[in-house]
Amino acid sequence: MALSLININVNVTGTSTRFFNVLAAPLVIADGTTVAATSFLDDSGTAAASFPVVTNGYYNLYINGVLQEGDSYTITATELTFNTVTGNLSAGTPLVIEAVELVTLT
Repeated sequence: MALSLININVNVTGTSTRFFNVLAAPLVIADGTTVAATSFLDDSGTAAASFPVVTNGYYNLYINGVLQEGDSYTITATELTFNTVTGNLSAGTPLVIEAVELVTLT
């Protein structure tokens, strides 16, 4: 029996959109605490109307530059919601959301 090789090429490209919020006041976080998308700025410094809805990709949340666990938050078009975490964030703490959308090219 002859060996048959299959060559499969899959090209994946991604787009990344980032949103920034430097807390103006302390934020007490409990399960269900939300931060509105409209309180963030996009990469160009323009106020965000909403977050993009990612269907083939993921979101990253950074608090003070530290990547947060994926289950500790959810993101919708309108808000960031903290899940099952508690804590206090001081005024001046930066929040960064990164929305990554992946596309497969054939």
